[in-house]
Amino acid sequence: MGTQEKLAAAGVGPGDEVIVPSYGPSEPAEAVRNAGALPVFADIDPVTFCLDPASVADAVSRRTAAIVPVHLFGHLADLAALRSLACRDGLLLVAPDAPEEGTGGTAGSAVDSRRANAAYLGARLTGVVTPSAAPGVRHRYDSYVVRVPGNGRPDRDAFARALRARGIHCRVPVQTPVHRMPLFRQELWLTETERAADECLALPADAGMSRRELHRVVSACNALGGLMPVAAA
Repeated sequence: MGTQEKLAAAGVGPGDEVIVPSYGPSEPAEAVRNAGALPVFADIDPVTFCLDPASVADAVSRRTAAIVPVHLFGHLADLAALRSLACRDGLLLVAPDAPEEGTGGTAGSAVDSRRANAAYLGARLTGVVTPSAAPGVRHRYDSYVVRVPGNGRPDRDAFARALRARGIHCRVPVQTPVHRMPLFRQELWLTETERAADECLALPADAGMSRRELHRVVSACNALGGLMPVAAA
């Protein structure tokens, strides 16, 4: 059963608000809208990139009916804290399915390989902020997302262009926060969401990559020194 169906089955609809993340896929907000409710956007935790329970608590109103968290980049959302909040306020928690960890076989081997690749990159990259996991969480590293710190998007985008010129395939994992999209646009400021949208870049760390390929990523990133100067107008 999808998110929209779960909301409808619980009686969530017109007049209700549902708290969702803005940093990540738009599908949760679309499901809320399709159920007839209003999506309300909360901020993310800067380490996990998932919904920040404190921001969710601040977003709860008398119209709030549900919370829809998302696991992102292979890091699990803090479902324990969100479930506690939902129970406290009598809200529905539409929890995403937990990704299969994989115990042996192809799936498990791929996850283990991504973790090993992430560890290799994390120990060698400089000039970027490498991803980490919250205590007690095993990151799957479905995407290896770093931050390029600086003065906003020009730095990250210049860094990405320079990497691509060196043959390193990288991508911006979230181009536009959902609350900035025309269909859902709201005039609010979500500090960590805005910062992540400006700074984050997904680097290659696929399970099938060799140490030589990973070393090329490290060499290209470290040669840039992290920050890229903004070209003069």
